[in-house]
Amino acid sequence: MNPVKIIIVDDHDLMRMGLVRILNDVDGFTVVGEAGSGEEAIKMARELSPDIILMDVKMPGIGGVEATKRLVAVNSNIKVMAVTSCEDELYPSRLLQAGAVAYLTKRTQPDEVIKAVKMVMAGKSYVSQEIAQQLAIKNTGGTKDSGSPFDQLSERELQIAMMTVRGEKPTSIAETLNISAKTINSYRYRIFEKFDISSDVELVHFAIKHKVFDIDTLE
Repeated sequence: MNPVKIIIVDDHDLMRMGLVRILNDVDGFTVVGEAGSGEEAIKMARELSPDIILMDVKMPGIGGVEATKRLVAVNSNIKVMAVTSCEDELYPSRLLQAGAVAYLTKRTQPDEVIKAVKMVMAGKSYVSQEIAQQLAIKNTGGTKDSGSPFDQLSERELQIAMMTVRGEKPTSIAETLNISAKTINSYRYRIFEKFDISSDVELVHFAIKHKVFDIDTLE
């Protein structure tokens, strides 16, 4: 039986190193590549044809949500599993809608990561218990105060918002997303209007306040 080929995508070397050690110790698993961005992951997936991609969410460039969507579009046989520090319900919803089949947090124990990979390879999905509870509350209209103002953003607006929060300039975002800087600015103003703010600095504070961005994630 051929080994399960895995690519790990995370912009933090230590996180990638830890996952490599966990997964390469399992019979039948082999990590065939590591990537530090969504763009790199897409290129690597075309070259290596992995079975599984473990995907972070918050990375420079297009980020994990857009990368997941593109990867699934390129090869529907690739199974994307999110492994990230994002534990609010905003990102799990976006990742699963983009085509991810599993969502694990970085607090997940090694045994659970291995179990999740095996379940995904068996054709099942897997969501960490704490995330599953949040999604259940949201989907059933529970009373927990789990709603985020970022829920009102479209996929593209959220992507541009988070790239802006990370300090990327409109010209750089435009180049990465292959759209005009003018269009990027139109999206930014639309985001500002929805949040009743007027600058990138306010957007950073707003993202931190609503726990969709942690300043410690910046290198």
